[in-house]
Amino acid sequence: MHPNEVSGSIVDAAVKVHSKFGPGLLESVYQVVMEHELRSRGLQVLAKVPVPIEYEGVRLERGFEADLIVNDLVLVEIKSVKELHDVHKKQTLTYLRLTGLQLGLLVNFNVSLLKHGIVRIANNLKE
Repeated sequence: MHPNEVSGSIVDAAVKVHSKFGPGLLESVYQVVMEHELRSRGLQVLAKVPVPIEYEGVRLERGFEADLIVNDLVLVEIKSVKELHDVHKKQTLTYLRLTGLQLGLLVNFNVSLLKHGIVRIANNLKE
């Protein structure tokens, strides 16, 4: 699958999950339900993936955890916050750079209309 097809499936799954539960739950709840929904659609999903980082020449095995990585193509960062800020977008872009992935979706479930809570982020920088 192409990353755009995968991201379309992710958005569709997020809409379904949001329609069922609405806003107000913890990020961890949305994460496990999204994981289930995406797998039920035949997608390969890795959850809470430890991503190593290098700092001062030392490889730190647990730099951060990616919420979801789908089909080894799209990183999904899940939020349940009052509103998204630039720092959330920059955080997701940093995660893309550290994983080497090109496409990410920042999904904030704590909104009345989910279309206002989804941000597509592309990492155009090749390492």
